[in-house]
This record gives sequence, structure tokens and C-alpha cells, in this order.
Amino acid sequence: MRLLIINPNISESVTALIEAEARRTAAPGTELTMKTAPFGVAYIETRFEALIGAYATAQVAAEHVAGHDAVIVAAFGDPGLGGLREALPVPVLGLSESALASACLLGHRFSIVAISQRISAWYREVVEANGLIGRLASIRALDQPLAGIGSVQTDHAEALRALCERAVAEDGAEVIILAGAPLAGLARAVRGELPVPVVDGVSSAVRHAETMVALAPGKARSGSFAPPPVKPNAGLPDAIARLLGPGATP
Repeated sequence: MRLLIINPNISESVTALIEAEARRTAAPGTELTMKTAPFGVAYIETRFEALIGAYATAQVAAEHVAGHDAVIVAAFGDPGLGGLREALPVPVLGLSESALASACLLGHRFSIVAISQRISAWYREVVEANGLIGRLASIRALDQPLAGIGSVQTDHAEALRALCERAVAEDGAEVIILAGAPLAGLARAVRGELPVPVVDGVSSAVRHAETMVALAPGKARSGSFAPPPVKPNAGLPDAIARLLGPGATP
């Protein structure tokens, strides 16, 4: 089994965190291909940055999907997930959707702990889009400047733990989701130290991807996730144009 894991932001330090957790999680024999967005921002915090990350992810996916059994969009918020499911011939998973699925198997109400206050409104919209807003206990986030996106876990360890504890004690969270690729692997580190289960988006996505590949459900050929219809297009990278079929304008 081969999984293509794409970091939609440009931070190689975050890709390293994603890779470390993915390799700890993956089943024996699962091969991972790690890719970082070739353009974009250091970390995705807003809807507009997510739009940029979605296009960067689409370009990387189009170029490298061949020979892979599933694709993982490795950013919380799942930028471009729905569109990639239409266009790609293999299962496509995101950190948010995967973490939410895991959380729903572990408890009724979950809280999301994030790295930025600015992110909170967008994350709430993501939960709502997944039909789970009624199970969201809270979103708590750091309110301190980030010195380095790859060192958030160590720079803000005490604050992150305090947010988790408050989500349980004050918000009634039965599961904690540690949100965002910069927090990849932190759930493993704090497991057993909090009184409720803790969920990581990267490990959830890897395991759910392996399950989807094993189930072999097939690719949608009709409905809203069918491949985009062939039509004239222009100015697109070659790999994306090939995904859209024989409609490129010379």
C-alpha cells in the first residue's frame, strides 16, 4: 500500500512532524511519499490561505498520484478535499474529517485545541460542514505569537496542555482533537495524562486511508463526486489539465 501525504503549506519543518507521526502510525508494509507545497504560506490560518493551499495541493496531487493507493491532505481544515475527491482516482482523506471520525467513535462531545485564535471561526465552519456542530463542545486556541511553526509543541507545551484540561473541565469535552499539522504527534505524547481520549489528525488520516484502501469501495462515477465533466480549459499546469481530460485549449 502506498500513501501520498501532502503538506499544503511550505514549511518543511511541519512536513517532518507529519512524516514522523505518519511513520509511527502506518501499518507494516505501508509506504509513504511525503510532499510539501511548492508555493503558499508558512502555515494555513485563514480561508484565503486555505484556498492557496488547496491549489498547491491539487498541483502536487496531480503530479504524483500515479502509483499511489490513497492521498492525504495533511492540514487541518482539509483544503481542497472535496475537489480532489472529484478529480483523483483514489480515496482522498483530510486531517479534519479523519480526526472528527475518530473522535465520534470515542465519545459524543469533542473539543478542538488549535494553535491560533484566528483559525477558530474557520475550524467551526469545517465542523459544521461535516454535520457535527451539535457535537462540538468548544474550540480553544493559543493566543500567543508563534516563534516558529515547527516548534509550537515545545514552545507552548504548558499552554496547550492547559487548553486541553480546560476543555474537559469547563466545556464538557469527552474527546480532545489536537488540530493542525504543527501538532502532529502531540496526542501520542500526552496520551494518558489527560482524563479523556486524545485524537491526532495525522495518525487518524493514515489509519483511515489504510482502511479505505483495504475496503476497495471504488471510485464515484455519478453523483456530486463524479469526475469533473470534460470542457475547454487553458493556462493550467499540465498535470492538472490531464486530470480534467482532453479539453485543454492550445
